Amino acid sequence: MRDLLPPEVAVAVAGPDDWTAPLLAAELACLSDSAVESRRRDFTAGRVCARRAMAALGLLPSAVLSAADRAPVWPPGVVGTITHTRGYCAAAAASSSVVRSVGMDAEQHRELNPGVRRLISLPEEDERMAALPAGVSWPAVLFSAKETVYKVWHPVVGTWLDFADAHVELDPDAGTFTARISPARIDAAPVDNPPRTVRGRFVVADGLVRTAAVLPTD
Repeated sequence: MRDLLPPEVAVAVAGPDDWTAPLLAAELACLSDSAVESRRRDFTAGRVCARRAMAALGLLPSAVLSAADRAPVWPPGVVGTITHTRGYCAAAAASSSVVRSVGMDAEQHRELNPGVRRLISLPEEDERMAALPAGVSWPAVLFSAKETVYKVWHPVVGTWLDFADAHVELDPDAGTFTARISPARIDAAPVDNPPRTVRGRFVVADGLVRTAAVLPTD
């Protein structure tokens, strides 16, 4: 993830011990008593990485709580993002004075079934992916890119973004993607200056698809 984000964004990737490390009391309170072990491990690794990323910015350790929809709640003055998939977890954080929003996502690199593909991709996206080089599950890259776009959008706008609301173009040579938000979503946004275009980067390696993007303050 470090290579996918600019230097003003601090990134931390979970190590073997981070999945079972101690949580701050306020973070522990965000987990229900019925949370399954996998949820506890993912939550723990995410919060440990989040606090490590904030420490890299020179900030004191602060709890990263959880909203009703499980989205992380960052301390004032901080924007950030957390992602986890099987065996992998990472977090990124930046000052809200230099970055408006940051998003990233990690997925297993695998073929997606036709039902999932129909859910996540627009017809024109399918056409372009069919022309891309073989050897990569481009639908998995598209899925991850759209997850990243949502993570950039939601903290700024506060509304849901459907897969069909982001039109994504992948550039395999540059390892970049460009997402254009549908005009209907932009017109309905309850904030001024909602994101219209999100540009990010991706990499496929070590059995994972990883995507990341930042929304500058200007």
